[in-house]
Amino acid sequence: MLALLKQGCYNPIIRKMKILVTGGAGFIGANLCRKLLEEGHEVAAVDNFITGSRKNVRDLRVFPKFTFIKHDITEPFSTNYKLRTINYELIYHLACPTGVNNLIPMAEEMLLTCSVGTRNILELARKTKAKVLFTSSSEVYGDPKVFPQKEEYTGNVDPIGFRSPYEEGKRFAESLILLYFRKYNVDAKIVRVFNTYGLGMSPKDNRAIPIFLRQALKGEPLTVHGNGVQTRTFCYIADLVEGLITVMKKGIGGQVYNLGSGKEITIIELAELILILANSKSILEFVERPAHDHQGRLPNLEKIKKLGWSPKTDLKEGLVKTIQWLQ
Repeated sequence: MLALLKQGCYNPIIRKMKILVTGGAGFIGANLCRKLLEEGHEVAAVDNFITGSRKNVRDLRVFPKFTFIKHDITEPFSTNYKLRTINYELIYHLACPTGVNNLIPMAEEMLLTCSVGTRNILELARKTKAKVLFTSSSEVYGDPKVFPQKEEYTGNVDPIGFRSPYEEGKRFAESLILLYFRKYNVDAKIVRVFNTYGLGMSPKDNRAIPIFLRQALKGEPLTVHGNGVQTRTFCYIADLVEGLITVMKKGIGGQVYNLGSGKEITIIELAELILILANSKSILEFVERPAHDHQGRLPNLEKIKKLGWSPKTDLKEGLVKTIQWLQ
């Protein structure tokens, strides 16, 4: 405890709680677990390693209050003692395979995790009176026609398109969350997560930042889809974790909150920035753009900012930290 006080990690004012994090071996999940453990909470992470990393779990075992539960949340919780008997006070529900490259091979897992898995989590919360925070995605907006996207925007989604297993899975999960809030009084909130990057992300990830960083550090051409004028926003992982905790503490049950960066950048500008920061001599290589690739995403952050949260890490600063970590 003394060591944590010196590091500024331990806060005796925060009431210590029993917290369950689904998808705890994933990029966001592991970073969230670490932050909660540093605050002194008792944290259990559940994951089946379908996309999560065993290394993330090993790194967390240094905390005496950390427990790992290997379980597929689409399977009955009655088969797992720790999920069946422990009364968790807070549940951060992050579990779901992600990634464009997984849309076909893991389509079934995406849909079942969002439906059956989410229902299992909500039933657990209903039984134990736990508060739930569900991490949805900006993908629920599809290829948006409205900029920026407010939480009230219903989106532009193809229910049978290439991205539908993830998009429609998350949309169904949101509906299920609200059903349990309205019918069973489960205290549940929804966060729509926009693009996130930073320490702990998989070097093999196929999103724009990890791909560009991997190529730049290896001296390979940076593959830009189309002409690169499509836009995205990128939130640093530490800021995102703070946002999740803020919504859990201060958010209103049954409400949806966008969470991400409000600063747009084109993909070609991102690639050029990474070349400079990584001191790379790689060139840009323009390749065919997938037909399902969305033109842009931009969250309206007014709602979450009213809770006292806003992103603090500039993209350049976050990329420098990420490059140093990767090296």
